[in-house]
Amino acid sequence: MNKVLLIIKREYLTRVRKRSFIIMTILGPLLMASVFILPIVLSQMSDGSQKNIAVLDETGIFYGKFQDGDNIHFEYVVSDLESAKENALEREDYALLYIPKTELSVPSAAVIYSQDQPSVNVKSYIRNVMKKEVESLKLEASGVDEDVLRSIRSKISLTTIKIDESGEEEKTFTEVSMGLGIFASILIYMFIFIFGAQVMRGVIEEKSSRIVEIIVSSVKPFQLMLGKILGIAFVGLTQFLLWIVLTFAIVSVFQVAYADMTLMQNAPGRTAQEILDEPGSMAEEDATERIFEMIHSIDFSVMIWSFLFYFLGGYLLYAALFAAIGSAVDSEADTQQFMMPVTIPLILSIIMAQFVVQNPNGPVAFWFSIIPLTSPVIMMVRIPFGVPLTDLYLSIALLISGFVVTTWLAGKIYRTGILMYGKKISYKEIWKWIKY
Repeated sequence: MNKVLLIIKREYLTRVRKRSFIIMTILGPLLMASVFILPIVLSQMSDGSQKNIAVLDETGIFYGKFQDGDNIHFEYVVSDLESAKENALEREDYALLYIPKTELSVPSAAVIYSQDQPSVNVKSYIRNVMKKEVESLKLEASGVDEDVLRSIRSKISLTTIKIDESGEEEKTFTEVSMGLGIFASILIYMFIFIFGAQVMRGVIEEKSSRIVEIIVSSVKPFQLMLGKILGIAFVGLTQFLLWIVLTFAIVSVFQVAYADMTLMQNAPGRTAQEILDEPGSMAEEDATERIFEMIHSIDFSVMIWSFLFYFLGGYLLYAALFAAIGSAVDSEADTQQFMMPVTIPLILSIIMAQFVVQNPNGPVAFWFSIIPLTSPVIMMVRIPFGVPLTDLYLSIALLISGFVVTTWLAGKIYRTGILMYGKKISYKEIWKWIKY
């Protein structure tokens, strides 16, 4: 046991001291935090330049319908199309909106001429204004009062309440569960591949450099394999925990700073608390309350502990197989024929995740979440929706059993393959090692 601990310590310290580990530990939280921060920052950014859009409306229907915005100005022109395009180029207008006259009573198309690609917001605004005006004309021609039609339009608010076996009710958000499940499953998938590949490369490097011959003179091959797998597992856990802590810290600091800055810009000379205490302030808006409800609906303790277990379980299972592959070949180029059967279940599980979120309690979700080769990914998709304890315990038991079996098989391959050089290995040869 002491020898295994020494190998774990060696693998751990060697990898956490690498420059690549330090760089990724810093870049990871920055990239993860940017997923939350960038959309907020970009939504508030504007180039500040005035965009002038010339409008050539041959129908005359939309004259005065396009309203100027903060950085956009609509100018109506009367000329032929070629002259309007030339004038727009000379004045360096942002775009020319051309609405041709048609044989129909109302137009159904328009053309935007511009030197640069027009933004999505500009196109969306123009399309909505034209759509609204055309619909009004059609309603008027049909003798339907627009106010009556507007009054019968209704917005339905659909709330989902989950009732457990004890009768307790809990408000849930399906969209949040879907997003969280997919995000967690992708992280599991990436971590298993990244750290599993590190195990395989480490074994190949030691084998090709003949260092392994010196190491196995002091420790058993199985101890070496187990120490390498566990050592890299602790490296992955360390990096993951640092990512979570640093990302949470970055996002929290940004939220506090951004909220204070926004409040001060809207009401200079007043404290943030005074603004928040006002009736109708941002803190009392329905959207803000809904966001907080969504956040509180997530059981972070269950998600974090489940993620840690299924990351460790999935990693240990696949890392044993990756170690066996590394021991059986002489170079990384020879691993392709053995990698495919090992990685197919993992790739299949990430593909099936998009179908599991549609029916997280169906038979497909159940079987994929208890089979050890696919359960780390699929069970993380199901957990945000709530998983029966029987399914969870069965999945955990089978995953642990799967790790034990794969480690035993990988150990039999590892002890022979680690000292095998210069021979082209086939599945038949590996089967002999397992039976030996």
